[in-house]
Amino acid sequence: MLRHSRPFAFFLCLVWAIVPGFLATAPRVYAAGRHAHAEPPQETGFLNRRIELKGVTYRFQVYLPEEWRRDERKQWPVLLFLHGRGERGSEGMWQTQVGLPQAVRDHPERWPFIIVMPQCPLSSFWTDPDMLSMVLAALDREVEEFHGDPDRTYLTGLSMGGYGAWELARLYPHRWAAVAIAAGGPFWSYAPERWQQASKIPTEYARSIGKTPIWLFHGSEDNVVVPRQSELMFEALKSNGGRVRLWVYQGLRHDCWTRAYNEQELPRWLLAHRIEPTPRSKPGGPSEAPSAERLVIPLHPAAIRLTLAQLDSFTGEYHDQRGQVVATIFRQGDQLYEKNQQGDTYEIAPESLSVFFYPNGSSIGRLIFERDPQGRVTTAVYRDDRHEERWEKRVTTANR
Repeated sequence: MLRHSRPFAFFLCLVWAIVPGFLATAPRVYAAGRHAHAEPPQETGFLNRRIELKGVTYRFQVYLPEEWRRDERKQWPVLLFLHGRGERGSEGMWQTQVGLPQAVRDHPERWPFIIVMPQCPLSSFWTDPDMLSMVLAALDREVEEFHGDPDRTYLTGLSMGGYGAWELARLYPHRWAAVAIAAGGPFWSYAPERWQQASKIPTEYARSIGKTPIWLFHGSEDNVVVPRQSELMFEALKSNGGRVRLWVYQGLRHDCWTRAYNEQELPRWLLAHRIEPTPRSKPGGPSEAPSAERLVIPLHPAAIRLTLAQLDSFTGEYHDQRGQVVATIFRQGDQLYEKNQQGDTYEIAPESLSVFFYPNGSSIGRLIFERDPQGRVTTAVYRDDRHEERWEKRVTTANR
């Protein structure tokens, strides 16, 4: 026994020497035992969440702006986002890849909201009563935990999420300070019989929604959720004295949401509204005045005409900071073209004397030319919604 007790005694001494130091440096929750209360770490950005209803666990996401602080009691505006049919699932993350979440990643400074992003299971639709209950339960919990402002709670959805947003706007009109819907409507693709009530449903929705501000977005060539859905709702809300905007993007198909959530005015428009202290059914002040705006937004601006000499002033090779040729601009007839490093060629067209757009490409990208005091083109700046590149024009004998 003595032979075994000496090593054991040495082990106890070693543990006794180590443990006090560990307790002195360990987090307080270990030192204080089970009665300690440790605040959760400060986290912002996209956070994994889950909620259980009727024995079913649903995973979802919530976004917290970088400026959000757990130890502050400041109330934050809240935005509920409903994704489209293609983002359904149970992993709780796919809905963060399309639409509003992508816009937030590109420009977080534009979106100072707590954003709640539930996920609809594959076998369900947002218009199912159980899904609407789950959405509201998740919203209520996040508003309470993260200091959300009930008077600045907003609703948005795209495609199938637009169907769900219309339902929530109809059923709970006084809950939303404002609503934005992209490529949605009240006639669900999985319930085609609803079109038989096309003369009744928009009016019923408009009466329920009342004066809750609504902004609708739709692509003119949408063949999945046809633009007529938004047109019918616009007319119904307008006739009912509501406050509604409809922007139709000329030439866009079903995906109008990328353009819609990229509109810098959209988050500002949402924040300009808050739930009013008096019931919406009662006459109010100026904010209660009916308003209706319908705009057709062209995919590209109209090109202006430049002389051949003006067009030639832009031609040449453009180099990046390492001296590599990144773009060659050349003229064919009265049109300019840009050839990139990979040999792809794109037409560029002038919307002003210094700004060109891509008629057959993105509606966002621009090529902006800078000149020296003598009026010679020196630099081309490519700019889209996410980044900027500067290319220096190298002057050659042919350019002089």
